[in-house]
Amino acid sequence: MTLYVTKPLSADALKVLAGLELSSKKIPLKCVDAKCAELEEQASLLSYAGVLLVGEDDVGLWDPVAILQVLLGPAKNEVFQDPKKIFQESDLASEISRLVRNDRRKGLARAEDMCSPYISGNNISIADLCLWVDAESSFGDPALALDYPKLGVWKGLMEKSHAVKGMKARLVKLQGESGQQNEKSKAKETVIVDAREIEAARKAWKLGPSSLRKPFRPSHPVLPSEDKSVRNVLITSALPYVNNVPHLGNIVGCVLSADVFARFCRLRGYRTLYICGTDEYGTATETKALEMGLTPKEVCDKYNAIHRDVYEWFGIEFDHFGRTTTEQQTRVAQEIFWDLHEHGYLLEDSMEQLHCENCNRFLADRFVEGTCPKCAFDDARGDQCDKCGNLVNAVELISPRCKICRSPPKVKSSKHLFLDLPKLEDSLGQWLNKESDKWSSNAKVIAQSWVKDGLKPRCITRDLKWGTPVPMENYTDKVFYVWYDAPIGYLSITHCYTEHWEKWWKNPDDVELFMFMGKDNVPFHSVIFPSCLLGTRRNWTLVNRLCATEYLNYEDGKFSKSRGQGVFGDQAAELGFPADLWRFYLMAVRPETHDSVFNWLDLQSRANFELLNNLGNFINRVLSFLEKNFGGVVPEMELSEENAVAAARVQKLLESYVDLFEKVKLRDALRVVLAVSKVGNQLMQASKPWVLIKGDEAMRKDAGSLIGFCANIVCLLGSMLHPFMPGTSKEIFNQLNASEDLMCIDGKFTCCIPPGHKIGKPVPLFQKIEAAQIEEFRQRFAGTPAPAGGSGDSKAAKQPNSAGKPSSDTVQELTEAVAKQGNVVRDLKAKKSEKSLIDAEVKKLLDLKKQLADAQNTSPPATSSSSKNSPDRSDVGKGSEKTPERKTDPVAVNLLSEAVTKQGNVVRDLKASKADKTLIDAEVKKLLDLKKQLAEASGSPVEATKGNDSKKKKGKK
Repeated sequence: MTLYVTKPLSADALKVLAGLELSSKKIPLKCVDAKCAELEEQASLLSYAGVLLVGEDDVGLWDPVAILQVLLGPAKNEVFQDPKKIFQESDLASEISRLVRNDRRKGLARAEDMCSPYISGNNISIADLCLWVDAESSFGDPALALDYPKLGVWKGLMEKSHAVKGMKARLVKLQGESGQQNEKSKAKETVIVDAREIEAARKAWKLGPSSLRKPFRPSHPVLPSEDKSVRNVLITSALPYVNNVPHLGNIVGCVLSADVFARFCRLRGYRTLYICGTDEYGTATETKALEMGLTPKEVCDKYNAIHRDVYEWFGIEFDHFGRTTTEQQTRVAQEIFWDLHEHGYLLEDSMEQLHCENCNRFLADRFVEGTCPKCAFDDARGDQCDKCGNLVNAVELISPRCKICRSPPKVKSSKHLFLDLPKLEDSLGQWLNKESDKWSSNAKVIAQSWVKDGLKPRCITRDLKWGTPVPMENYTDKVFYVWYDAPIGYLSITHCYTEHWEKWWKNPDDVELFMFMGKDNVPFHSVIFPSCLLGTRRNWTLVNRLCATEYLNYEDGKFSKSRGQGVFGDQAAELGFPADLWRFYLMAVRPETHDSVFNWLDLQSRANFELLNNLGNFINRVLSFLEKNFGGVVPEMELSEENAVAAARVQKLLESYVDLFEKVKLRDALRVVLAVSKVGNQLMQASKPWVLIKGDEAMRKDAGSLIGFCANIVCLLGSMLHPFMPGTSKEIFNQLNASEDLMCIDGKFTCCIPPGHKIGKPVPLFQKIEAAQIEEFRQRFAGTPAPAGGSGDSKAAKQPNSAGKPSSDTVQELTEAVAKQGNVVRDLKAKKSEKSLIDAEVKKLLDLKKQLADAQNTSPPATSSSSKNSPDRSDVGKGSEKTPERKTDPVAVNLLSEAVTKQGNVVRDLKASKADKTLIDAEVKKLLDLKKQLAEASGSPVEATKGNDSKKKKGKK
């Protein structure tokens, strides 16, 4: 048997490497590239999985659990003698891994229950190895030992185990030696080209820079070309809502993806206009203004500036970045409205609307939360469910609640205007059938599924003040609904940019429209907005390519400003990494086909191996060699056979790069850039110019030809890298001392850096990222876990309901928050941290305890001597009797907190399923008993029993 690994840092490989240390079998390990030649047909499995165990019968295992079964199982011919045990271990490992990945708390709780001291008893098992890798990100949490005491012991045992120590040592060795071990195989594992392609590459090489198409250098205002041979490309990214700071997921899904594509289009010579701006109308802005004590306009001004600053730092190059609170927005939105009215596509109808009596206002959709009627997600918004993507009306939500005060709203009737979508269904369907083939797959599926269910009239007005006014009589007290109004912002922002805006937006024959967004915006851009434009019967430019991403998550959770979890746009600049590094990593993990994750260790790995060791190393080797041995002057070049083959490979990759960009597969296009750099590295390593330069005249000439050829690969890399890393691209051209006119993507690899050209000063492009930096940032942005029971707004969750009584969820969340903050304080004291830091965290703990006491309708624990003389209402009639001081039991607190959470889930499930009342009451009683025990364990005062119960207790004494 032989074990092949191509991604030693992947989770699957780490599990297998740890298992290899425990295995009694002598199995050779090979760290190879993904397309290992010796594996032949098995290579695709290795490329897919990153780890592969090939047996003597040439059968390959790629599942890490299956490989571990072989490594840790009995000797040859005995592997399958106890299949029941093997399957049990396999199922257990898979179950725990799945739980940890999907719900960290549940996974760790399951492992905690099983530890004795290892998952399966006294010895390390497959489940232990899987848990160690999958839960690694949790082990830096100092509260681990308090939350999960058995796992704390288990963690210490695992760290000292031969499996983990040996795995880490082997990993260091693999990373250090992999380059030397695989040079021969790397030389073979390159793009395959034939004689025809090599000859074509020779011809292209001779054409020189004069044959290249010129990049598009915009002079404003940019207008479409009337020359039919020139492509006119209009690009938009979903308008970011103004009242927040964008996080990395927002940035990569919309503005960064659109910017990368726009830069590519300019390099190709297309007349390109990139438009974006802030979406500023709606209830969210009104509410934010009330919170901040500002006018809605002042809020919009403040956050529009924040967005501009964030995007400027990230190098997002809009042709115009505007906003929707303009006269042009009002004019265009109202013109479209009157066109729809004239052609009979508007309906008047009364709409049942949710009204919060407590807030005395109609609730806009986004300020209603409840259970989705389609998928039962309990935190759906009033306009859309974030889980299933279904568009809903707020009144359709099950158990709706006001997002502001958490009280249940009442249904009231209000007269509104509706877009008659059923009348537009045929024309919309014809347009979708014609245009959606080239959309991203998720955009196609979402649009088709929405239309498949049948279109219904959609309300386009709201009872609000901050918005584009409705110009029709009897509706002047209303404004347009944001999802009728907001997409029109693309038109009005272009109108603000140029008075000739209609040359872009009413020119479908000559303009291609690309729209970038997250998948949650797809229904509005694929159905509602196109329907509005189709209903005007004017010749609008409709979207040709709708490019939607999935979600980018953060580590083992979601980005959350309120919980301090994840990096937001205004924080990235503070961390010392250049903007280009963020751009590179975000595009490398762009969620094109499925959700992806921002991971600090992955960022470090990609930066150090893909940028520093691959791309940066090649460029610096070439230019430094040229400076040292040829005085920085490109020598005479002859395209040798070896160089011609490399040129053909580069040409083939360049064609793939262009094709991927045209299909808006941006992440894959970035991989091609790294593949071109790899071709250069392989050529340098195989040809060894440092040896040739020490030989005779012919060998020195070969060295000169090679290094001049490689300098041209560097030039091409500068252009190919520009959409992703514009600052780095510019620096490459500076070091080459090359004209930016050469920064283009023509589609052919030709000689642009000729003999006699003198380069600039070579300096390293990238710096190594140290593990200490990464660990610091992981801790800094780990935040606090989301409260159990949902992902709603943390501030709103603490609001009492309209009756003035807390919900059981509120008490539960605060109880857990108290327990967690207590752990923070204890950990700081144990570490003997600075007093000021401890005091700040103690203050947070006292505040949380006060909130919990208020929520339970009890008094907070005494904080000064004066409170001794102020008995609360429960002390009346009891003389000077005092409640004894309670001591906190941290282990009990955490165990009881978890029990309260689980029992709360049981109660909620029973209520949701409308179970028998006696059954619900019995489970509620269990929940209250657990909460009482938790209050006692955490040192919180317990509310005295009242009425008959207290009398019975006194009578028994």
